[in-house]
Amino acid sequence: MNERDTEHMLAELKEKENYDATDDFKSADLILINTCSVREKPVAKLFSELGIFNKKKKDGAKIGVCGCTASHLGKEIIKRAPYVSFVLGARNISKITEVLHKPKAVEIDINYDESEFAFKDFRSSKYKAYINISIGCDKSCTFCIVPKTRGDEISIPMNLIIDEANRAVSLGAKEIFLLGQNVNNYGRRFSGNHEKVNFTRLLQELSKIDGLKRIRFTSPHPFHMDDEFIEEFASNPKICKSMHMPLQSGSTKVLKDMKRGYTKEWFLNRVQKLREMVPDVSISTDIIVAFPGESDADFEDTIDVMNQANFEQVFSFKYSPRPQTEAEFFSDVIDSDTASVRLTSIQELHIKQLDKNNASKIDNTYTVYFEELYNDGFISGRSDNNTVIKVKGSEELLGEFKDVKIISIGRTVLTGEIIN
Repeated sequence: MNERDTEHMLAELKEKENYDATDDFKSADLILINTCSVREKPVAKLFSELGIFNKKKKDGAKIGVCGCTASHLGKEIIKRAPYVSFVLGARNISKITEVLHKPKAVEIDINYDESEFAFKDFRSSKYKAYINISIGCDKSCTFCIVPKTRGDEISIPMNLIIDEANRAVSLGAKEIFLLGQNVNNYGRRFSGNHEKVNFTRLLQELSKIDGLKRIRFTSPHPFHMDDEFIEEFASNPKICKSMHMPLQSGSTKVLKDMKRGYTKEWFLNRVQKLREMVPDVSISTDIIVAFPGESDADFEDTIDVMNQANFEQVFSFKYSPRPQTEAEFFSDVIDSDTASVRLTSIQELHIKQLDKNNASKIDNTYTVYFEELYNDGFISGRSDNNTVIKVKGSEELLGEFKDVKIISIGRTVLTGEIIN
């Protein structure tokens, strides 16, 4: 989502202000830092990065702080770093060319509606296209700051999404990646008078686009994973068979404290249905350990879900208290040592599962869509179920589909050879 926000800003700057991107910040006239505030560490890193840019930038260069941290810190950023030229919140990125000419501008209105703003076209890859289908979030998870930085959830009208997908395909993209805080809650609210459609219908309509081969999306919310959605996922050949299901905790008690809206049993039921209907599905997840009040038994519930679900990928973190969230004021905080032990346990279990899963892929054949060229004579892409696979090859493979047989494994990338 942050990558797509960055592409939107670059598009506006290129079209309206004649800017071009550079990899050398010392030569840049404008330095943008697009920020995340889901965890505490990136926020702390922001100010150290700002100091480095300020010392080494060329005279007269502007520095802008954008994104979620901009939304929740606002004017505080300029107070702490007075050399910052402007602050632009995550819900205000369409204003990038306006704040560029307003010294010390702070635009952080989380109620600003960009759902029908016609951004100019810019994509960092011509082989796949990120497409926002909603902005904001209506959930009230007690650990999460996102609703305070991105505002209420609004769906982008289906016709605009389809138009954007058609443009991307006409420019060479064969895969689109749909983005939203809770993609399968799509259609709950539009800002204007638009046809009411749900996520399943959106997927069906996008699948009709000629030349579009693959559809990916993130992140669906487990609460909204009804049978209709899972059945469309399973039966639609254009939908890639990888699913990100943010668990957060395997304990029903902790899930209730987090206000996630589902139970351990519901989550496992959805996993079971997915694996029954799509045997080769890849399921990834997010896990937070040491949420306030998490007992040893609660943590063991998370381990139990991991053992039953056998996730192909796990993003795991120690709980990080965030401002403007309910959990910031929860008592019964878990000590750091216990949190570290639990995180290590999660990660060690996942490595064992990952190694076992990857070992089973030797000699398997996957259809790979190649999109990234390495410097060592290899080129990589992803299978339908999101396995990253590299082969020896050159740039003529970019944007092509090839059948690849796996010949060796690694933890994050498998190596194969083209057989067709």
